[in-house]
Amino acid sequence: MADREAEPRRPGADVEAGRPVGEVPGRRPTMMETFRTGTMGDLGAEFLGTFVLIAFGDGVVAMAVAALNQSGRGTKIFDASGDWLLITFGWAMAVVFGIYVAGGITGAHINPAVTLAFAVRGDFPWRKVPGYWLAQLLGAFGGAALVLLIYHDAISSFEAANKVPHAATFGIFATSPAPYFHGGWVGPLITEIVGTAFLLMFVCALVDRRNLAPKANLTPFLVGLAVLAIGNSYGGNSGYAINPARDFGPRLLAFFAGYGDAALPGPNWYFWIPIVGPLIGGIIGVYVYDFFIKNVLVARGVQEAEV
Repeated sequence: MADREAEPRRPGADVEAGRPVGEVPGRRPTMMETFRTGTMGDLGAEFLGTFVLIAFGDGVVAMAVAALNQSGRGTKIFDASGDWLLITFGWAMAVVFGIYVAGGITGAHINPAVTLAFAVRGDFPWRKVPGYWLAQLLGAFGGAALVLLIYHDAISSFEAANKVPHAATFGIFATSPAPYFHGGWVGPLITEIVGTAFLLMFVCALVDRRNLAPKANLTPFLVGLAVLAIGNSYGGNSGYAINPARDFGPRLLAFFAGYGDAALPGPNWYFWIPIVGPLIGGIIGVYVYDFFIKNVLVARGVQEAEV
């Protein structure tokens, strides 16, 4: 094949190379073209990716808690082993497809803890953090609203059939601590820190081309498996939010949908635990990975594999 550098360059080629995709020469870009090629396009991707995450994540919990038994398609109500596996696998798939939806534009953070951790690491500009956080929160709120719209009748039927208060179904939307903590903060907070630290450690490993980074666009699937592992191993204590938007967006929706104090502030003002814990844990996770793995690979002169 001929050397491209040896080919003569057309007049104006440099200008065209710097022109945003979709912009037509000779006219000003439209508002939609500006939206798509600028920061707003990134925020739209984060919104939609997080929307998908919550629509399928909270959706599978609604299935396990209310829809299966009320529709006659299941007889047990939140059976400890079977329904927990349904939920953890459902959340794993929610993560997979949320990443596949938004990954080509932003890499699909879809999690404020990921955004913060990579900003602290120096891999993401701080000026974009607030916008990403807002887009993720709005996407999570919207995804939870869709679940409420779809499963409102099933939830109401479940509450009536089992003679439980409305607050009993709050867990469909956001997390809460296990009762054996008796309202204590320390256990759930540590669990959220540890779970999110593992998540960011795994994400760093999967995107590190000096390590065994996957090929053929398998990264979203493997991140989903990481979330599955965290849920199966560390989910019982706090419901493994490991994502502030995943918890706070649906929590806001639940508050406005009539769940009241069960949502905000939550039992014993629990609402801040799934926000602060993941933010701390994400930072710890990237630093642990960099100290034990990335810096060792760099020191040994390992080159990044080609994509």
